[in-house]
Amino acid sequence: MHICDFDYDLPEQLIAKRPLGQRDASRLLCMPEPDQLADRLIQDLPKLVQPGDVWVINDTKVIPARLMGIKPSGGKVEILLLEPTGELHVWLAWGKASKPLKPGTVIEIAKGFTAQVLSRNGKEIEVSLQADDVAAAIEANGHMPLPPYINRPDTDEDKARYQTVFAEHAGAVAAPTAGLHLSADLMAVMQAAGAQFAPLTLHVGPGTFQPVQVDDPKEHIMHEETYFVSQKTAMLVNQAKAEGRRVIAVGTTSLRTLEAAGQQGKLLAGAGRTSIFIYPGYHFQMVDALLTNFHLPKSTLIMLVAALAGHQRVMAAYEHAKAQGYRFYSYGDAMFVPKMELV
Repeated sequence: MHICDFDYDLPEQLIAKRPLGQRDASRLLCMPEPDQLADRLIQDLPKLVQPGDVWVINDTKVIPARLMGIKPSGGKVEILLLEPTGELHVWLAWGKASKPLKPGTVIEIAKGFTAQVLSRNGKEIEVSLQADDVAAAIEANGHMPLPPYINRPDTDEDKARYQTVFAEHAGAVAAPTAGLHLSADLMAVMQAAGAQFAPLTLHVGPGTFQPVQVDDPKEHIMHEETYFVSQKTAMLVNQAKAEGRRVIAVGTTSLRTLEAAGQQGKLLAGAGRTSIFIYPGYHFQMVDALLTNFHLPKSTLIMLVAALAGHQRVMAAYEHAKAQGYRFYSYGDAMFVPKMELV
């Protein structure tokens, strides 16, 4: 297995730079049987529901984690908040400036809102945020952390659309994008068809967009993320598995959480951190199918999909999607991928 095995060329015009007007209007590429592909719509999801399915959704909420500020010298600074350290108002972040940010530097983000650099390790910094109400200051002055390939400033539309309708627990700096397709109305129709929705939380980090830089993917070091599985969700998933009903992950973040917390063949409730890396050859414990967007070439996420459905099948499906003009990446179209035995 080499990283080039997961590469493909994508015309720039197929990268979705903005969301569609309607949340559940995207296209859906289905892989119903080996060597079969079906072009459908997200609104067809209720037809794919089998009574008793448990659809696991990630209810993390994206925070406006990009902060723009100015150093005392007048130089511009961009800070991407990654996660809180546990100390009050202290965050790990990525810092971008014309010169490396030195510890002690105080960056003015807005009137009454500053970030002081406490330490630096490469581009990663530790910052202390200072304001009368830090959470409100981030909400008022932060920008939505759109992926770099969208390559445009965020807008008010992104505050709503780069967020799932079931987002609840703030902490992600990237959206669980498969969930962006689900509207409240569509979820209600899916429930009427027999689907159960079970939430868990994984706070998505920016490492999700990082390409693999080594030739042998097994040498890649995964980023670590925080997750939480409730007792109710663990019970729903474990009962479904025991009764032979399907567990369907809405998005790769839901899948990674299920597999990380289900290594013993039973989903464990509670909080944890995971750097699980799923690539072809992985033996799935929890997940029977996946709803997912199209992913970057040479990414850990396209490897995850290939692990579930087979490398050749997935790469062929991507070529089909390109030929049919599907929209790619975070604001793009989706795939429904049942687990298949690997050849």
